[in-house]
Amino acid sequence: MKVLGIETSCDETGIAIYDTDEGLLAHELYSQVKLHADYGGVVPELASRDHVRKIVPLIKRTMSSAGLSSNDIDGVAFTRGPGLVGALLVGSSVGRSLAYAWGVPAVGVHHMEGHLLAPMLDDNPPPFPFIALLVSGGHSMIVDVQGIGRYEVLGESLDDAAGEAFDKTAKLLGLDYPGGPLLAKLADKGEAGHYKFPRPMTDRPGLDMSFSGLKTFAANTIRDCDGSEQTKANIAYAFQDAVVSTLMIKCQRALKQTNQKRLVIAGGVSANQQLRTTLQDLKRRKGIEVYYPALQYCTDNGAMIAFAGAQRLLAGESVGLDTKAMPRWPLDSLKAV
Repeated sequence: MKVLGIETSCDETGIAIYDTDEGLLAHELYSQVKLHADYGGVVPELASRDHVRKIVPLIKRTMSSAGLSSNDIDGVAFTRGPGLVGALLVGSSVGRSLAYAWGVPAVGVHHMEGHLLAPMLDDNPPPFPFIALLVSGGHSMIVDVQGIGRYEVLGESLDDAAGEAFDKTAKLLGLDYPGGPLLAKLADKGEAGHYKFPRPMTDRPGLDMSFSGLKTFAANTIRDCDGSEQTKANIAYAFQDAVVSTLMIKCQRALKQTNQKRLVIAGGVSANQQLRTTLQDLKRRKGIEVYYPALQYCTDNGAMIAFAGAQRLLAGESVGLDTKAMPRWPLDSLKAV
């Protein structure tokens, strides 16, 4: 099957075409970062309107890049949720309309399943089963993955997700939007030993996470500091170290609890270099197999939606024109393939 994938869950319009025999044929991505920068965060109404402007030209460009026409497409996959409801409605409406016009099936994809399966786009994909750490701006969760659709959420963030905490702390440090990558860059200039941040919820059993208190600790530290660039870099270093350490502690617990030796990291925060360096150390010390997506597939993108949708279309799944967007959608409610 050749599947057109459409991603519009938040502030990036992603389009891709995935062939179940030949792999990814083409993909395009438009980011709204500049649009939202003046506001310090995503404005839902502006995001929805920009998706409306960009989605059709991006689809045409992707089809042209792949050298395909509508007659070559066997199915359409779109992000059904979770996400901003207005943004989801744009991709859902266009995706279902195209499928109807072209006479092919459409399927709504869970955004986090797309992230979870993104490493499958690699030449060396992880075999099932594995433990997945999904870390993005809106979600942080640890999932026991036995197969496509066979997910058990072992733990998740009770408040701010890891990526959200990165962005909010970056804003407290006076960094531009989106702040997460800029905080990580600033942390490279920081020095260890100046600040010690807490590792939230690591002193109690379980795999749930919490990063809101860590953000508050950072706010208090920033308020009382001298404001120099080196001090800010040291705070960024300590904050990032605390987040990465917390995630690794939780991952090791999950691996031990499930007796698994395979770990997948996905989502926007999986692009963080400190996290990847720590993962390599874990791999060396514990003999764990570690997988993560290529950098271009860490953040929201159409390729992961096209791939995940293709698996479900192959299994015979499809949706009708009356399908509703799902701004809230539990991952472990999905059907197994």
